[in-house]
Amino acid sequence: MTSQAQDALIHVMIVAATSDSAITEKELTRITALIDRLPVFEGFDRTRLETVANQCADILNGQDGLDKVLDDAIAVLPAKLQDTAYALAVEVTAVDLYLEQEELRFLELLRDKLSLDRLTTAAIEVAARARHRKLPA
Repeated sequence: MTSQAQDALIHVMIVAATSDSAITEKELTRITALIDRLPVFEGFDRTRLETVANQCADILNGQDGLDKVLDDAIAVLPAKLQDTAYALAVEVTAVDLYLEQEELRFLELLRDKLSLDRLTTAAIEVAARARHRKLPA
Protein backbone atom coordinates (compact mmCIF):
# COMPACT_ATOMS: atom_id res chain seq x y z
CA MET A 1 0.00 0.00 0.00
CA THR A 2 1.43 3.34 -0.99
CA SER A 3 1.27 6.31 1.32
CA GLN A 4 -0.50 8.19 -1.51
CA ALA A 5 -3.36 5.68 -1.45
CA GLN A 6 -3.53 5.79 2.35
CA ASP A 7 -3.59 9.59 2.24
CA ALA A 8 -6.39 9.43 -0.35
CA LEU A 9 -8.47 7.17 1.90
CA ILE A 10 -7.93 9.55 4.82
CA HIS A 11 -8.99 12.47 2.62
CA VAL A 12 -12.22 10.64 1.77
CA MET A 13 -12.91 10.05 5.47
CA ILE A 14 -12.21 13.68 6.35
CA VAL A 15 -14.49 14.95 3.60
CA ALA A 16 -17.19 12.53 4.75
CA ALA A 17 -16.86 13.83 8.31
CA THR A 18 -16.99 17.48 7.23
CA SER A 19 -19.83 17.02 4.76
CA ASP A 20 -22.30 18.26 7.38
CA SER A 21 -20.09 21.28 8.18
CA ALA A 22 -18.11 20.08 11.21
CA ILE A 23 -16.19 17.04 12.36
CA THR A 24 -17.70 15.69 15.56
CA GLU A 25 -15.65 14.02 18.27
CA LYS A 26 -17.32 10.70 17.38
CA GLU A 27 -16.30 11.06 13.73
CA LEU A 28 -12.73 11.96 14.64
CA THR A 29 -12.52 9.03 17.03
CA ARG A 30 -13.86 6.71 14.33
CA ILE A 31 -11.32 7.96 11.77
CA THR A 32 -8.39 7.37 14.10
CA ALA A 33 -9.76 3.96 15.14
CA LEU A 34 -10.08 2.90 11.50
CA ILE A 35 -6.53 4.03 10.76
CA ASP A 36 -5.27 2.13 13.79
CA ARG A 37 -6.98 -1.17 13.07
CA LEU A 38 -7.59 -1.67 9.34
CA PRO A 39 -5.03 -3.59 7.28
CA VAL A 40 -5.22 -1.00 4.49
CA PHE A 41 -3.50 1.47 6.84
CA GLU A 42 -0.75 -0.92 7.88
CA GLY A 43 2.52 0.97 7.94
CA PHE A 44 0.85 4.39 8.00
CA ASP A 45 2.89 6.82 10.11
CA ARG A 46 0.35 8.22 12.59
CA THR A 47 2.54 11.29 13.12
CA ARG A 48 1.56 12.28 9.55
CA LEU A 49 -2.17 12.32 10.28
CA GLU A 50 -2.35 16.02 11.10
CA THR A 51 -0.35 16.90 7.97
CA VAL A 52 -2.60 14.73 5.78
CA ALA A 53 -5.72 16.27 7.33
CA ASN A 54 -4.38 19.78 6.77
CA GLN A 55 -3.55 18.97 3.13
CA CYS A 56 -7.14 17.83 2.67
CA ALA A 57 -8.46 21.02 4.28
CA ASP A 58 -6.25 23.16 2.04
CA ILE A 59 -7.58 21.46 -1.09
CA LEU A 60 -11.18 21.67 0.15
CA ASN A 61 -10.80 25.39 0.71
CA GLY A 62 -9.60 25.94 -2.86
CA GLN A 63 -11.63 26.38 -6.01
CA ASP A 64 -13.85 23.34 -6.69
CA GLY A 65 -12.35 21.86 -3.53
CA LEU A 66 -14.72 18.96 -2.98
CA ASP A 67 -14.49 17.70 -6.55
CA LYS A 68 -10.72 18.14 -6.53
CA VAL A 69 -10.24 16.16 -3.30
CA LEU A 70 -12.40 13.32 -4.56
CA ASP A 71 -10.99 13.28 -8.08
CA ASP A 72 -7.41 13.34 -6.76
CA ALA A 73 -8.17 10.56 -4.27
CA ILE A 74 -9.84 8.34 -6.85
CA ALA A 75 -6.98 8.92 -9.29
CA VAL A 76 -4.41 7.40 -6.91
CA LEU A 77 -6.57 4.57 -5.56
CA PRO A 78 -6.27 1.17 -7.19
CA ALA A 79 -9.65 0.03 -8.54
CA LYS A 80 -9.82 -2.70 -5.92
CA LEU A 81 -9.85 -0.04 -3.17
CA GLN A 82 -12.79 1.94 -4.49
CA ASP A 83 -15.24 -0.08 -2.40
CA THR A 84 -12.93 0.44 0.59
CA ALA A 85 -13.06 4.21 0.07
CA TYR A 86 -16.86 4.13 -0.02
CA ALA A 87 -17.01 1.85 3.03
CA LEU A 88 -14.76 4.20 5.00
CA ALA A 89 -16.92 7.20 4.07
CA VAL A 90 -20.08 5.36 5.13
CA GLU A 91 -18.42 4.21 8.35
CA VAL A 92 -17.54 7.77 9.31
CA THR A 93 -20.94 9.26 8.42
CA ALA A 94 -22.87 6.43 10.11
CA VAL A 95 -21.10 6.72 13.44
CA ASP A 96 -23.99 8.65 15.02
CA LEU A 97 -26.69 6.56 13.27
CA TYR A 98 -28.24 9.66 11.74
CA LEU A 99 -27.23 11.06 8.38
CA GLU A 100 -27.85 14.71 7.60
CA GLN A 101 -28.97 15.67 4.08
CA GLU A 102 -25.46 16.97 3.35
CA GLU A 103 -23.95 13.61 4.30
CA LEU A 104 -26.41 11.77 2.08
CA ARG A 105 -25.60 14.09 -0.82
CA PHE A 106 -21.87 13.56 -0.25
CA LEU A 107 -22.28 9.77 -0.29
CA GLU A 108 -24.32 10.05 -3.48
CA LEU A 109 -21.61 12.20 -5.08
CA LEU A 110 -18.91 9.75 -4.00
CA ARG A 111 -20.93 6.80 -5.26
CA ASP A 112 -21.30 8.51 -8.64
CA LYS A 113 -17.56 9.20 -8.90
CA LEU A 114 -16.53 5.65 -7.97
CA SER A 115 -16.90 2.64 -10.23
CA LEU A 116 -19.24 0.79 -7.89
CA ASP A 117 -22.60 -0.77 -8.60
CA ARG A 118 -25.71 -0.03 -6.53
CA LEU A 119 -25.77 -3.50 -4.96
CA THR A 120 -22.25 -3.04 -3.60
CA THR A 121 -22.96 0.40 -2.16
CA ALA A 122 -26.25 -0.77 -0.64
CA ALA A 123 -24.52 -3.72 1.02
CA ILE A 124 -21.85 -1.42 2.46
CA GLU A 125 -24.51 0.93 3.84
CA VAL A 126 -26.56 -1.87 5.45
CA ALA A 127 -23.44 -3.38 7.02
CA ALA A 128 -22.42 -0.03 8.52
CA ARG A 129 -25.87 0.51 10.03
CA ALA A 130 -25.77 -2.99 11.52
CA ARG A 131 -22.34 -2.39 13.07
CA HIS A 132 -23.40 0.87 14.72
CA ARG A 133 -26.71 -0.25 16.21
CA LYS A 134 -27.21 -0.20 19.96
CA LEU A 135 -29.55 -2.16 22.16
CA PRO A 136 -32.88 -0.40 22.74
CA ALA A 137 -32.97 1.58 25.96
